Amino acid sequence: MLVKDEIHERLSAAFAPRELTVVDDSESHRGHAGYQEGGQSHFNVRMRAQAFETMNRVARHRAVHKALGAELVGRIHALALDLDS
Repeated sequence: MLVKDEIHERLSAAFAPRELTVVDDSESHRGHAGYQEGGQSHFNVRMRAQAFETMNRVARHRAVHKALGAELVGRIHALALDLDS
């Protein structure tokens, strides 16, 4: 399974978001630190979920990292998060 799909699957299960977009942005980082041939190293996530309504920015990011799990987060070089309720 692609990392992009794993991210989407885990976040969907954890937050039931009304909007979720996961973009593999690895190719735009070719030649930079953390780039891997074939991609799957740099991701942009935009998610809107009711669960975030009472959370501040730091709590939202922590919740996403927890939902993804340490093993998956460890395989990602860069994860840009745009999170809102």
